[in-house]
Amino acid sequence: MCVSRCLRCVGISLVPMAILSMLSNILLLLPELDVRFLLDGHVTREAAWSTGLWGSGFLVLLGARAFVESSKTRGCWAFRSQMCCQMLYSCVCLLAAATCCLVSATGLSQGPLCLYNSSSGQVWGVPLQPRPDSYSGYLYNRTLWTGVCLSPRAVVQWNVVLFSVMGGSSALQTLLCGINLINSVLGLLIGHSCCHNKVSPVSA
Repeated sequence: MCVSRCLRCVGISLVPMAILSMLSNILLLLPELDVRFLLDGHVTREAAWSTGLWGSGFLVLLGARAFVESSKTRGCWAFRSQMCCQMLYSCVCLLAAATCCLVSATGLSQGPLCLYNSSSGQVWGVPLQPRPDSYSGYLYNRTLWTGVCLSPRAVVQWNVVLFSVMGGSSALQTLLCGINLINSVLGLLIGHSCCHNKVSPVSA
């Protein structure tokens, strides 16, 4: 397959995933679609880090644009110099997407920040995080999804769905950026394309 075609395909594929990650992160910051939880600091820590916005979102979009633009480069030396840049872009995007994937997995496993009943009354905290001395986590016990958090409403389901979407998107981005890193190395070694080896006709 042509190195240029692979660059373009990866760049175009990353765009909808980046948009999906950004939308998921924005919604995670707005439980019940109400901005007051964000203003009061009552949003899940992993959502507040906004890795879906700056990591799998903004940085990956910049990389995707660079990948598509580089696929149009002509000329042997110009293309190889572009491949050096694409290796750097691929590394940055891979790290950004992998960070978002890790943060999403952590947010999913720890559970949401919410208002719940404790021994000292109603407090804000993370009551569903796994505890070795009590239970392995809320993901394996769906009866906890509606009986623990009092506010925001349905915050457990909200976080599970959105962190899963953001984590899945960033995991696919990580895979594609890894593939693109290998593709950029191949482009640096073999030139513009491995499928267009033109042979000039011998004039009589």
